[in-house]
Amino acid sequence: MPSLTRKMTKTGTRLRVLATFAAAASLTLALSGCTKLETHSPSSVRNAADTQADAADSQGGAGGAQARAGGLGTVDCARAKCIALTFDAGPSENSARLLDILKEKQVPATFFLLGKRHIDTYPELVRRMADEGHEVASHTWTHKILTDAEPDEIREELERPNKEIERLTGERPTLMRPPQGRTDDTVHDICRELGLAEVLWSVTAKDYRTNDSDLITERVLDQSSRDGIILLHDIYDGTVPAVPGIIDALKKRGYVFVTVPQLLAPGKAEPGKVYR
Repeated sequence: MPSLTRKMTKTGTRLRVLATFAAAASLTLALSGCTKLETHSPSSVRNAADTQADAADSQGGAGGAQARAGGLGTVDCARAKCIALTFDAGPSENSARLLDILKEKQVPATFFLLGKRHIDTYPELVRRMADEGHEVASHTWTHKILTDAEPDEIREELERPNKEIERLTGERPTLMRPPQGRTDDTVHDICRELGLAEVLWSVTAKDYRTNDSDLITERVLDQSSRDGIILLHDIYDGTVPAVPGIIDALKKRGYVFVTVPQLLAPGKAEPGKVYR
């Protein structure tokens, strides 16, 4: 007959397992606004594009070769060890220095920009981001939590930065990042209507909680892996000073820096879907 201690140990283990699943479920609900969040990884997008290309090849068409060639730029992330740097909530007074660093290191980034007090305050930096080859995307106009907003408010939050970015750069954004990563079916539907795909992240330094550049660097390096999407905020004082060390350390590990669209290529982000 099993001892009481052994029974208690097994019970404790089961409770810990259940607690782990409950925590994971809570995180999913928090991110998705009480909707199960379906996300798509960069590798799954690339694999789907390759499958479509193979199907086109088997039918004897030229579409397969075109699908493989399209959108890759100079990096093939199916072969290279790719990772994407992304920055939220700018531009800010720190963004010029960040752009100098990225230019010096020859690293592209994806910028999810805020409208009020950012795009409208630093329009020249928005133009510079686009001119220097970075991906310019939206982080809403006022950082309103979209899952708490009415549909018309969601459209306003997404349309205003899109129009301003297009006016400044000549290109309409195709990507957005919901504030705090909070999204739901209503947000998906409106993004689909507006031609926007949602991009979350797999690496976060939580730089909104610290100005310690060494700690920011350590957190990014500890979490980084192939196909990673790194979330940083250039509005905080500790973040931009951490960027050179992050870039140098990841390059030494064999990583190649790309924009989010390059990370997905030859696949493309589809409006209304969520990528992480």
